[in-house]
Amino acid sequence: MMARTPTLTKNAGTGTVLDVSDLRVWYAGAGGPIKAVDGVSFRLQRGEVLGLVGESGCGKSTLGRGLLGLTPSGAAMDGEITFDGRNLVELAAKGWPAMRGAGLGMIFQEPMTRLDPLMRISDHFREAIRSHEKVSRAEADRRALETLRSLGIPPSRYKNYPHEFSGGMRQRIMIALALALQPAFVVADEPTTALDVLVEAQIIKILSQIRTTFSPAMLLITHNLGIVGQACDRVAVMYAGRIVEQGTVAEVFANPQHPYTQELLGATISLTTTELRTIPGAPPDLGNPPPGCRFHPRCPHAMAVCAERLPATTDFADGREVECHLLQLDSLTSDERSPLTRREVLVADEA
Repeated sequence: MMARTPTLTKNAGTGTVLDVSDLRVWYAGAGGPIKAVDGVSFRLQRGEVLGLVGESGCGKSTLGRGLLGLTPSGAAMDGEITFDGRNLVELAAKGWPAMRGAGLGMIFQEPMTRLDPLMRISDHFREAIRSHEKVSRAEADRRALETLRSLGIPPSRYKNYPHEFSGGMRQRIMIALALALQPAFVVADEPTTALDVLVEAQIIKILSQIRTTFSPAMLLITHNLGIVGQACDRVAVMYAGRIVEQGTVAEVFANPQHPYTQELLGATISLTTTELRTIPGAPPDLGNPPPGCRFHPRCPHAMAVCAERLPATTDFADGREVECHLLQLDSLTSDERSPLTRREVLVADEA
C-alpha cells in the first residue's frame, strides 16, 4: 500500500529476514544472573508468522524485547541476531535505534500504557514517522491515515485522544503505529490480551491481513494456542528460557514430540473438553534452574539422564526441532534410561 519498502540487503535475496543463533539474555539478580533467555535459535522468513508459546515466566517477552534491543539497561546479551546482514548484538545500543521503525517494529500488549493520554492519535503517528524519516507533516499524515484506514479506523478519528477509543480500536492503533514505517520484522507481544472473544477474532483477522498487505516476518507471543492455530505458520514452544520444540503448526499440534508440548496441548480447553487438565508443579526459578533438562522435575517421562545434562536437539525431516532425551534413547545407557520417580526428582532438585 505504501510506496516505501524496507531496505534489506543480504537477507532480501534468500527470504530470511531474521536469523537468531544461540541468543542469551541475563538479568542481574541477588543470587546471580537470571537466565531469562538461554540459548535460543530460530529463523524467520519474509511474510512468515512464528507463534511463541509457553507459561508465564518462561522468557517469551524477554526474548521479544531482546530482539529489538528493548531490554533494561542492566541486562546482558550475547549470541547472534542477524538482520539486514548485521549482527545486532554486536552493534548493541548504537545499532538498534537505527534499525527500529523501518526495520524492526513492536506491537505492545497494553495500548493504554503505551499511548500518551495527552497526545492525539495524529501526534503519535507524526512523532513516530518523522523521528525516523525526514518527511513533511502532510506526508506523515498521509501514511498514517493510509495505514489506519487499512485497519478499519476512519480518517474522522485521526485527531481523537486514546481514551475516546474502545480497547479493540486502541489495539488496532498500536498495530498501525508498528506498521506505519512498514518494518521487515515485527514482534507482537500478546496483542489480544484483555480483549473479548469477538474483538480478539477481529484482531486475529487483522494479523492475517497484515501478511497480505505488508508481508513482514512476525513473532507472535501468546498464551492462546487457538490464536497460534489460526494466525501462525510455525510455532516455537518455550520453557525456562529455552525453545524445546519448534515446527509447523500443523505438525506440532497433530503430533507433539516434547513432553512439555504434549502437556500444554493437553491442558487446552475445547468444545470436547470434559475435565480440566493442568501441568503439575510450576516453572523453575530462572536464577537457579534445575540441572539437565529444565522440564524434568515436572515431566511424567523423566529419566536419570534428564537430571544430568541438557538433551541435544533432534532434527526431523519435516524441519521440526525438538530438545528431548526421549528422542535419543538408542544412544543412552541402561542407567541413563532409568525412570526417575517423583521422589527422586524432588531430592535431585533439593540437592
